[in-house]
Amino acid sequence: MLEQVRKYINEVEQFNSDKPEEIELFRIKYLSKKGGLLTELFNAFKTVPNDEKKDFGKILNILKDSVTDKINYLNNQIESNVQVKTALDLSLPGSAEKIGSRHPISIVKNEIVEIFTRLGFTISEGPEIEDDYHVFSALNFPPEHPARDMQDTFFIEQNPDILLRTHTSSVQVRVMDNQKPPIRTISPGRVFRNEAISARAHCIFHQIEGLFIDENVSFADLKQTLEYFAKEFFGKDAKIRLRPSYFPFTEPSAEVDVSCSLCGGKGCNVCKYTGWLEILGCGMVDPNVLEANDIDSVKYTGFAFGMGIERITMLKYGIKDLRLFFENDIRFLTQFK
Repeated sequence: MLEQVRKYINEVEQFNSDKPEEIELFRIKYLSKKGGLLTELFNAFKTVPNDEKKDFGKILNILKDSVTDKINYLNNQIESNVQVKTALDLSLPGSAEKIGSRHPISIVKNEIVEIFTRLGFTISEGPEIEDDYHVFSALNFPPEHPARDMQDTFFIEQNPDILLRTHTSSVQVRVMDNQKPPIRTISPGRVFRNEAISARAHCIFHQIEGLFIDENVSFADLKQTLEYFAKEFFGKDAKIRLRPSYFPFTEPSAEVDVSCSLCGGKGCNVCKYTGWLEILGCGMVDPNVLEANDIDSVKYTGFAFGMGIERITMLKYGIKDLRLFFENDIRFLTQFK
């Protein structure tokens, strides 16, 4: 009987199949409680002579373990093959990974910064939470100016002197505090104003402001700088015009328009049939601002300018709703890859 069990063990070792139905028949043959070979052998154990029972019981356990291990091994092989075929089907075409893109505001900001850095402007940054001095007082805002009102500016309740900056001109004040002329810098950043959110306005937006202070700086230098920017950004055929305006920190001041690139200056619904689009404000730095920052207004003159990045981006891409920049809609953002 021991010899017969050894033959079964050899048979188990030789068995191999990748078909579930054959493996199941193999299991029934050996492990079935009704008619299985191991069941019959264990039932015959009581007829084995006492001096052979130890060896017979040991070899029966070896046979049982061999059958169980073989069945588990073959089933695992089948399961692994199924997973490999599912996950690694080399006949399928490859799928390209989706690549993200920069936000349109970042794209335009970087383009503007690159243009002005070619003219020798450096980049300056400052805090978004500022004090009254850097945002208003040092920039010649009178105490009764509307920008100091709660309906225009976000003030911190615990300290009325602290506020969210309303323009990046506050960075220019910090530059003038820490650097003597000549100064040539641009200040990109996020600003905040207490405005109702709509398709044309938002309480958060982005600006780039420029400052140039040196000896003998004139309004002609300002015009040539802005004309260079317009042609580099909007195209070589772009033209600018300057209209008189007012800002507390510049005198004289001007609004700058650029010829509409969509209609070539002939007039369309985007430019309201004027042929021009307003892009920024500018002017010569007011002597009071220079003196407030310990710069000799007799020796030095300068110009400043500022533009909203959202407005420039809307003109560049033909976007009509300002809120799209802040909603993180993937359908909108994927257009700028």
